[in-house]
Amino acid sequence: MKNSAQLIETYLIAFIGGYLFFLFQWPLPWILGPMTIMILWKSGTKRSLVSTRFFTNAGLCVLGIYFGQSFTKATFTTVTPYIIPFIMLTLLLITLSVVNSIFVTKYIKVDPVTSVLGSIPGGLPEMVAAGESLKANTSMVVVFQTIRLLTVVFLVPFIVIHLFVSDSADAVQMIGRQGSTDVWRYAFYIPGIALAWILRNKLPASFVIAPLFITAILGVSGVSLGMFPSWMLVAAQITVGANMGTKITVKDLKLGGKYSGIYFGLTILLIFLSFGMGYLFSVLTPLSLTTAILSFAPGGLVEMVLTANSVGADPAVVSSLQFIRLLFIILFVPGILKWFFNRKRAKMHL
Repeated sequence: MKNSAQLIETYLIAFIGGYLFFLFQWPLPWILGPMTIMILWKSGTKRSLVSTRFFTNAGLCVLGIYFGQSFTKATFTTVTPYIIPFIMLTLLLITLSVVNSIFVTKYIKVDPVTSVLGSIPGGLPEMVAAGESLKANTSMVVVFQTIRLLTVVFLVPFIVIHLFVSDSADAVQMIGRQGSTDVWRYAFYIPGIALAWILRNKLPASFVIAPLFITAILGVSGVSLGMFPSWMLVAAQITVGANMGTKITVKDLKLGGKYSGIYFGLTILLIFLSFGMGYLFSVLTPLSLTTAILSFAPGGLVEMVLTANSVGADPAVVSSLQFIRLLFIILFVPGILKWFFNRKRAKMHL
């Protein structure tokens, strides 16, 4: 009964936060609103809030399917030629992030390994795992990564929505999203959800990526898919925002102490570097500026694709390139960093 009451309280607070953000027309209201109000509520009332993995995964599946419905045959022909230059620019962005995070350790009492893993634009669980194997201060890695995540999730949508004009050609693709209201057509989504469950411990963000992938293939193949009502998309975003809100506390952020401002500054620098990479990518390719920038933005796949949806960028291209960036960072960056720091330590002992 206690858990049920906490769950009801959690989603009630989350809905209120989302609705307030919606009324004020702030970016990503149904994700950032719940997350913000829950952090403030926990801090002010000292009450604990909970979310369930089932609801969160269900919400991610709904959003993954929704993103997958944006794909067309043109998406694949657009993205494929630019994968190599995209990865090269991503590698340059990561290198600059590593250099900056090592540079600040000359002036603060944080070791280079902890600094790099705390500020690099990768998945938090993966960076913590890498930190444990490299003997970094994992608690500080969590705090600095949390600062990075919050900064990116709040600032990037706000900057993009307020500074960049939506591209009309991309907006037409969004208007063109079509489907059916026949109930039986929702059965086409079962394979994607089943694949997400099977790969849940092997693929990062599997509950978004697997449904997105299967839905995209079905849609491009000409299958008429069931369309979700708007209230379901709102509910899905609320569950994701609520889950993020339960994991972040003001106490965690205070653990960073006087160094929180430094890593906030590193994140701001990373955001502007990613915008620069996005601008360069838009010059080298036919992609619109907003689509290119959101493809490089060091935020979560869900948040960046929803932002693309709201500003008229191409959500299919953004989700494709963000997925490639995510996989590249998670599959290769921890190993590269481990090799780099172990080699550096070996030289110091010679």
